[in-house]
Amino acid sequence: MKFFIDTADLDQIKTAYSWGCVAGVTTNPSLYAKTGGKLADFEAHMVKIAEACPDVPVSAESTATTTEEMVAEGLRLAALAPNIVVKLPICAESLAATKELKKHGVDVNMTLIFTVPQALMACSAGARYVSPFVGRFDDIAEDGIDQLSAIVTAVKNYYGPEHTEIIAASLRTPNHVTQAALLGADIATVPFAAMEKCLHHPLTDAGLAAFEADWAKVSAAE
Repeated sequence: MKFFIDTADLDQIKTAYSWGCVAGVTTNPSLYAKTGGKLADFEAHMVKIAEACPDVPVSAESTATTTEEMVAEGLRLAALAPNIVVKLPICAESLAATKELKKHGVDVNMTLIFTVPQALMACSAGARYVSPFVGRFDDIAEDGIDQLSAIVTAVKNYYGPEHTEIIAASLRTPNHVTQAALLGADIATVPFAAMEKCLHHPLTDAGLAAFEADWAKVSAAE
């Protein structure tokens, strides 16, 4: 399973990318808003992200609402950098836009996927990635991991990763990441704070502290 980082914060992206385990970046309007960014600077910001990690895909989301507008904005976003993927929310208009964008060689990440039919329709339309959400199910007292399991099984019944990859999204904890990996998701897109948590375990931290303490004794020995 590959790790993507789910943020529009350039410093966080650069830090995570430096670790060598980040294989992509996902952004959305809400994440961009958290950076304090302005509308006029959005495309320039996407270029900065794409340039910061030029060998991995960067999802930039369209905010258009009609098929024609999605196609036009998608083509414009894709032209910003060779590694930009156009992100669209699942709906009738975006399915049609995905079909058209694929004709132009533009990869689409279909987001806000919550059901098996949504995921399969996105795959059928030609989406390069589908992004089923986990954490938002938890917010309404439903099991997001169960929903992810159904989507992974259904998509892999019919499509291989060369056609469509599954991005487990809205992952908030190391356990979410673990479950996504066990279920066979191709990718986990993880916020920076959750990715940092994935680096730690109490036993790891205790072991490091013990190593440091013991080495300090060695260093102090005469």
